[in-house]
Amino acid sequence: MRVRAAAIGVLAWIATTAPMISQHAVNGRTASIPTVTFTLDFPQSTPEHYSIVVDANGHARYECTGKLAKDSEEQTYQARFEVSAPNRERIFDWAKQVQYFAGKIDSGNGKLAFTGTKLLSYQDGQRSYTARYNYSNLEPVRQLTALFQGMAETLEYGQRLSYYHRYQKLALDEELKRMEAQAKNNELNEIQGVAPVLREIVEDSSVINVVRARAQKLMQMGTSPGSGR
Repeated sequence: MRVRAAAIGVLAWIATTAPMISQHAVNGRTASIPTVTFTLDFPQSTPEHYSIVVDANGHARYECTGKLAKDSEEQTYQARFEVSAPNRERIFDWAKQVQYFAGKIDSGNGKLAFTGTKLLSYQDGQRSYTARYNYSNLEPVRQLTALFQGMAETLEYGQRLSYYHRYQKLALDEELKRMEAQAKNNELNEIQGVAPVLREIVEDSSVINVVRARAQKLMQMGTSPGSGR
């Protein structure tokens, strides 16, 4: 029961701080606003499933299913955020370059290692396409995959940091160190998407100063020019 309560706590900051994504992107019932969706299913990984949907206005939603800890129950986690303008433009430009996923995008090379079943989807008022792949030789698809996977990494940090802040503050320092290292290596995208939980840590006087300073530094990285990368 504690784990289930923790899951509720982890999601709390989303409802109060994150912008509401367009209903067009959430349920697809009205597709006048173009959307691009990336989905990954990779059994035995953490998380085993996630999806990111971005609309042409930059509103985005991340959703994943998996376990926060080995001994915890499987749970669904959601986060809403705003994609930076440069990345929003890249996403829709790359989708256009491959005909909005209307054709085959998988390399067809069965000898390559399995890295998860991936789907790229595009919807607007006239078109609705979805393509499945493990690995693609098409550069725009490879760029989209890297970008979305970097977003997912960032948002998973947000989930864990929110949990640790509430229930295991001593774990924050190591988690923030790992996040900072990945950010410096350009392995994370859209760091501003987890600014609410970083701000909570910075403003919490019960957290040791070195941890608060590290969270502050990451917030600054998320607002600096080119931080969408």
